[in-house]
Amino acid sequence: MNKEDKVPLSVQPAPQDTLWWLPRHEVKLAQKNAMERVDLVFLGDSITQAWEQEGADVWQAFYQSRQALNLGFNGDKTENVLWRLANGEVDNIQPKLLVLLIGTNNTGHRMDKAEDTALGIKQILSVLAEKLPKTKVLLLAIFPRSAKPRQKLRTLNNEVNQLIRTYADDKKVFFLDINSLFLDEKGQLTSDVMNDFLHPNASQYQFFADAIEPYIIELMASD
Repeated sequence: MNKEDKVPLSVQPAPQDTLWWLPRHEVKLAQKNAMERVDLVFLGDSITQAWEQEGADVWQAFYQSRQALNLGFNGDKTENVLWRLANGEVDNIQPKLLVLLIGTNNTGHRMDKAEDTALGIKQILSVLAEKLPKTKVLLLAIFPRSAKPRQKLRTLNNEVNQLIRTYADDKKVFFLDINSLFLDEKGQLTSDVMNDFLHPNASQYQFFADAIEPYIIELMASD
């Protein structure tokens, strides 16, 4: 094995190989540049992009007036976020807060080791600290997936969460786990919460917003 093979894909910036992805990146650059200022950023994968669809009404109610920018891309893994960060998506802005939710596609699509997914998230935090030195980051635990608590992908996401919670310093990076919100008393995920046992249904975006709102208020208000 050569040295390059030892570097996990999760930390190697790369675009997605899909027709829509680079055009969306260009749209987001233009959207960012057209905003008078950006105070709040949501960065992540399809669960974040869905604030534009399933969660659109909730976004309008909670975040539109806060000069918020949605940088969620369907299917993104950590390396795709790293590429976007390296190619201008947070350049020339200084948001008060960035909400980061990423990793479930690393564990789900490729079944990356928990350590590799966590390393990708750590690298994202490092890049954000460099590019946005005044911005606080609310790092969300990867959401639960799979119906039952002991299924492989649920367990893998839980292992990542145990690693990334240690990245919080409660000064610039704050960790929040709202996963119990989506689970029943037996730890099961039901189809009325996530129809595909991965993506929150439209009804869940109100609960999502309510759960993180106290933290958003506090972190956007504090110096």
